[in-house]
Amino acid sequence: MIAQVPHNLPAEPNRFVGRVRDVAELAALVHEERVVTLSGVGGIGKTRLGLRVAAQELSRFPDGVWLVELARIGNPELIVNEMAEVLGVRDEVPGRLLDGLLTRLRTARALIVLDNCEHLVERCAELVAGLTAECPELRFLLTSREPLRIPGELVWRVPPLELPDERHPEAESVLLFVERALAAGASGVAGVMDDVVRLCHALDGLPLALELAAARTNRLSPGHIADRLAGRGGERLGLLAAGDRTAPARQRTLMAIVEWSHELLPPKERVLLRRLSVFAGPFDLGLAEQVCADGGILRKAELPGLLAGLAGKSLVRHHAPGRYRLLETIKQYAAERLDEAGEAAHLRDRHLKAVCEAIEHCHEAGSLDRRMPWQARFAHLTRGRALLDDSRNAVDWAVESRAAVLGLRLARAAMAVMAVRGDLGESVGWHERLLALDLSGAPADLVAVARSGLAYGLELADELGRAEELVVRGLEEQKRHPYTHWLGITYGVALTVLFRTGQSERARCYAAELEAAAGAHDDLFNLVTARIAQLNLALFHGRPDEARRYGEEALALARQAGHHWSLARALTHLGAVAEAAGDLETARSHHAAALPLLEDLDNRIELARCQAQIGRVAAGLHDYAAARGHIADSLALSRQTGQRRGIVRALMAVSALAQAREDLEGAVLAAAAATALRESIGQVGASGRIEELLAHARARLGADPVERLWARGAGMPPEVVGALVLDGDPGSAAPPPRVLSRDGLTAREREIAAMLARGLSNRGVAEALVISPATVARHVAIIMEKLGFDSRARIAVWAAEHGVDAERT
Repeated sequence: MIAQVPHNLPAEPNRFVGRVRDVAELAALVHEERVVTLSGVGGIGKTRLGLRVAAQELSRFPDGVWLVELARIGNPELIVNEMAEVLGVRDEVPGRLLDGLLTRLRTARALIVLDNCEHLVERCAELVAGLTAECPELRFLLTSREPLRIPGELVWRVPPLELPDERHPEAESVLLFVERALAAGASGVAGVMDDVVRLCHALDGLPLALELAAARTNRLSPGHIADRLAGRGGERLGLLAAGDRTAPARQRTLMAIVEWSHELLPPKERVLLRRLSVFAGPFDLGLAEQVCADGGILRKAELPGLLAGLAGKSLVRHHAPGRYRLLETIKQYAAERLDEAGEAAHLRDRHLKAVCEAIEHCHEAGSLDRRMPWQARFAHLTRGRALLDDSRNAVDWAVESRAAVLGLRLARAAMAVMAVRGDLGESVGWHERLLALDLSGAPADLVAVARSGLAYGLELADELGRAEELVVRGLEEQKRHPYTHWLGITYGVALTVLFRTGQSERARCYAAELEAAAGAHDDLFNLVTARIAQLNLALFHGRPDEARRYGEEALALARQAGHHWSLARALTHLGAVAEAAGDLETARSHHAAALPLLEDLDNRIELARCQAQIGRVAAGLHDYAAARGHIADSLALSRQTGQRRGIVRALMAVSALAQAREDLEGAVLAAAAATALRESIGQVGASGRIEELLAHARARLGADPVERLWARGAGMPPEVVGALVLDGDPGSAAPPPRVLSRDGLTAREREIAAMLARGLSNRGVAEALVISPATVARHVAIIMEKLGFDSRARIAVWAAEHGVDAERT
């Protein structure tokens, strides 16, 4: 059913009028073509038409229809971040979000609507071309004032609405104008249709122009509007439109109606409209009051009425309950007026300060205020996430204006808000840019926290040496100042780095320091971190009873703190302790208790980890049905969030389940797929468990069959292996027909085939050979044609079976 298809398409704000033929034609094209671009001038209705088509075609895209709005993005490098946010892909390694997108989309039958591409057209072209080359079932529907100009793109020029004539007086443009005029409270429009027809022709059938004119009909008749636009003694609309003679005629017409609408505004509404242009996307009244009201020209008490006035004139749109937005055309016009008024820098200063304070309040109320019920606290963390677009713009301005202190404060609070959901990658880039500024006037402890934030990102990227240097430097600096919650966070980062670098004794000392400092200041959140660190140390040194005691203390402290992230961490670590001790029932109970907490936090990375852990434990308890369900959920979540490490973890759980139910073939296949993926991303794995499995399998099945199974599993897509083994049908993963000759391949083609057998993606092959991913894709297509295959996976299996990988050609 349509309702079951995942999507993020907004509800239509009012009735969609006309364009029946356009919608029908485009509905067919989005299935026939990989990339369809709706092109045309601003205000012609590209976005509304694209959304209508996408909503109508939901049922034909089982993996979702996703709207990615680019109007609020200024930096081309953030397109990937925006797309990842919409699709639920999380940063696995900072700066490698594109790898996560490929993991998410490689086998997806999905439609992505990229809206307002024109100011980012080069990066959009590169990204769309790359994704379509790697993801055969993916479709794009774009809106842009200019095409991408990439191979395979179909450009569909959006026409204006039909204009009335003698035979068709009720054309689309007339119907839209009348409907919107009636909605604005106009009366008697039906009796002046000649004037309506005249106005529709004057406005060239442009939907936005018609809506702006219709919004005025509660005070001006269509005839009066047409007369005012014409003006006495000349065609005023033409004069207004003639300002930029290089612009398309319809674009000049639209700018003329926007300017006319602006001229009719009372002075204070003009001021508010131009000031609202500093917001990146949707905004609420409270933030608008902080940024736009100055106590002089605009007072805070005036803003609700002024905002309602702009909304009534269709210059501001309702986005959601209590939230508003500007259409991109209106926003661009308003931003020009802000520059003309000489207010741009001042308003961006106010915006930076307001967003910084808002994010800090979200963090303090959501994480530190224990008096507040959890749901109320979580609402603050959720609002912090909603401020991400404005935070990006504010950080950009902090860097541009050298406002280091406000920028570092904003990045610090945003890091804490995003960490709850497992999203830290972007804040790492913020810290790097801000730390490059002149910091001579910044408080030393604030700079130290920023260094630890950067260290956290470097640890995620496996740059452990630089991470250790930064976090230790930041820790020592903060210890010279009065204790704050941030010192505890820095200790937590340091402990993670020390564990990963094998410095257990130093980690023990840091954990003791954190326990003493956090305990002295009643910092329960960081006391939980200290207990969990002590648990890990005890478990590492083979002291399970001590580890369990620390875990129980962490759980009690987390319950006292009332923070669900602390509770989930304590429960999952207690589960790991119980599993290590062989108490599988207790392990399952702890992990199961953490699941709803992680779901509420929308921390899908940790949720996928927890599902894999429960599945592995359930397999050990011989509850195979439950194990299969949890592991399948883990595998799906990891793929959806682009977490290849999560897929490795889930595949190892698949292998454990298969081994528990004595399916050794499936266990080897899953372990091989996990190993190949782990090696392709440079992750160090736990080989001991796999060696035990292989030794057992060789003893039961024979060495040669196991080697063939291993090669087959390593060459197949991980999601295919997971599905086959979970369904208990590894035999259906039979190898493809053998190709007796490979003489048709060139040396470069054999080299690429070998790399595919080792699990490299097209991008990985491109990086290794210093060629473009598009060139790799062409080579892969030629190889498939020569060998008679229909997928990359079959090339990989063929290469492994024919020893091409061993040749290292």
